[in-house]
Amino acid sequence: MNAAPGKFMAVVGACLLLAGCAQTGPPLPPSLELPRPPSDLRASRKGNVVTLTWSEPRLTTDRQSVRYLGPTRICRSAEPEMAECGDPAGLAAAPQRVPKQKPAQAKPQLYADTLPSALQEQNPAGEITYAVEVLNRDGRGAGLSNRVRVPAVPTLPPPQDLAAEPAAKGIVLTWTSAGSMPGPAGVEHRYRIYRRDESTGKDAVAGEVPVGEAGSAQFVDSSFEWEHTYLYRAVTVSIVSRPGGEVQVEGDDTPAVRVVAHDVFPPDVPAGLQAGYSGEGQKAFVDLVWAPVTDADFAGYNVYRHEVGATATKLNSELVKSPSYRDSAVDSGKTYFYSVSAVDVRGNESGKSEEASETVPVKN
Repeated sequence: MNAAPGKFMAVVGACLLLAGCAQTGPPLPPSLELPRPPSDLRASRKGNVVTLTWSEPRLTTDRQSVRYLGPTRICRSAEPEMAECGDPAGLAAAPQRVPKQKPAQAKPQLYADTLPSALQEQNPAGEITYAVEVLNRDGRGAGLSNRVRVPAVPTLPPPQDLAAEPAAKGIVLTWTSAGSMPGPAGVEHRYRIYRRDESTGKDAVAGEVPVGEAGSAQFVDSSFEWEHTYLYRAVTVSIVSRPGGEVQVEGDDTPAVRVVAHDVFPPDVPAGLQAGYSGEGQKAFVDLVWAPVTDADFAGYNVYRHEVGATATKLNSELVKSPSYRDSAVDSGKTYFYSVSAVDVRGNESGKSEEASETVPVKN
C-alpha cells in the first residue's frame, strides 16, 4: 500500500521534467557561416598599384566564431557609389587556416591591385572606389566592406640616370627628365627628391622641382649634414587641384643612389680686403676689413702678412670671428702685404684673398 504513492510521485516528477524541457522552444537553425563584412578596409596608391588592407573576419553574421573562410573578392569601380561587387577586379586567396584567436586579434590581410591605364584615363581628376567581400567556403558572402577611394590620376615614370655627388654648396643631384606629358586641366607634375640618413633609416623630402622640359635636370640639396651617408631617390608626383585642396599621387621610385657626404670643400675665398694705417699721436697700427663669408659651416678667418720678398706668416693664434683685424705689431717705415683666408668647422681652409698693402710712415 505504501509503494503506490511513491510511484505516483515519480511519475509526476518525470512529467514535470519533460514539460520543462518542452518549454525551451524550437531548436536554432544551423549557422550559414557568413563572415561578417570588414569595416576597416584601407587603401593606398603608389604608381599604378593600389594596396588594400583589412582585418580577417573572426565572427559570422550570427555572432559565431568563424571556422572556415573562402577567398575574398576585390571589388573596384570608377563610380563613387558601389552597391554590389559585380565583376571582381581580383580574388584574394583563402587563408590556409583560421587561427584560434580572439576577435580583437584579427589577422591583417593584404592585396595589391594594378590599376588599368584605361581606368585612369577615363576620369583622371576623379576617384576609384574599392570594397572587399569575404566569402565562406561555399562561396557565399554577407555583403561589401566599407568603401574606400583613391585618386584616378595617371602617374608618370620616374626620371632616368639619377646621380648624386657632394660639392662645396651641397649634394648635387642630376637626372634625365622625360618632360611633362599632355594631361587634363588641373593636373601638374613635380619631381620629389627623398633623402634617407643611412644611420637612422629616416626619410626626408630634400626638395621638389617642376618636371619641366625633356633633358638634363639638376637639384642641389643644402639641407643635409656633412659626415653622414645618405641614400637619395626621386619620384614623379601627380598633383590634382580640387576645391577642397590638392590631391597627390606618387609614381614609382628611381633606384637609390648612395652618397658619403664627406666635407673636403673649403669656404669661399674672402673678398674686398682693405688695409688702413692709423697711429698719429698714438701707437701705430694697421686696420684690416673685408666682406664677410656666408658659408653655413663657416668657423673663422686666418690673417697673413709679409714684407717685400718674404714669406707670408699667420698673425692670429686663434680664428678671427669677425671680418676685421687690427695689426699692432708694425714698425715705422715698413710696407706690409696682407691676405685673409676662411676656415670651416672641419678645418678646411680656403685660398688666400687678394693682397692689400699699407706703409707705416716714418716718425719724425
